[in-house]
Amino acid sequence: MIRAILHWAMRGLERRYAYDAAYAHHVINVSRSAGIRLAMFPLVAQYRGPKPGRLVWAGALFGSTHEGDCGPCAQLVVDMAVEAGVPVASLRACAEGRAEEAGDVGLGYRFAMAAIADTPEAAALGDKIAESYGEDARVAASFAAATGRFYPVFKRGLGHGQLCAKLRFDGAEVAVTRKAG
Repeated sequence: MIRAILHWAMRGLERRYAYDAAYAHHVINVSRSAGIRLAMFPLVAQYRGPKPGRLVWAGALFGSTHEGDCGPCAQLVVDMAVEAGVPVASLRACAEGRAEEAGDVGLGYRFAMAAIADTPEAAALGDKIAESYGEDARVAASFAAATGRFYPVFKRGLGHGQLCAKLRFDGAEVAVTRKAG
């Protein structure tokens, strides 16, 4: 029964976003317990912090997912972000290596990339996020920076990963640069 519910939820995600969740179906079939844990992961990954800082959070999640180098995962994050009101132009600028031009989305993106790369810029960007939106926004951006990479890495481990070469923004396919900042 639990497996059926988990599969049903994944099929809903697949239909809504034209996303292939074969990896999740595989996990659910292999282990009900693992499927439940996979379904619970968004409880951590989707912590968004305060509403005024949501663009920063979205940029950090996109940056982390994009850095994980998974085309379908990065596309899913883009589609969900656009659905939530994140400006398409800001996401596209980040994907094309122009994050400095992307406002708060770019701030989050740059923060995630710096945190992942363990550069000194991470602390300064984190301070800027906290000064602008509060410490809670830095926490949310940190969750996003850490967790966005989960799905691409997890999928590669299961043999379901794909390289990120193009993403769709407003119907147009755009060649993206990996680990752009």
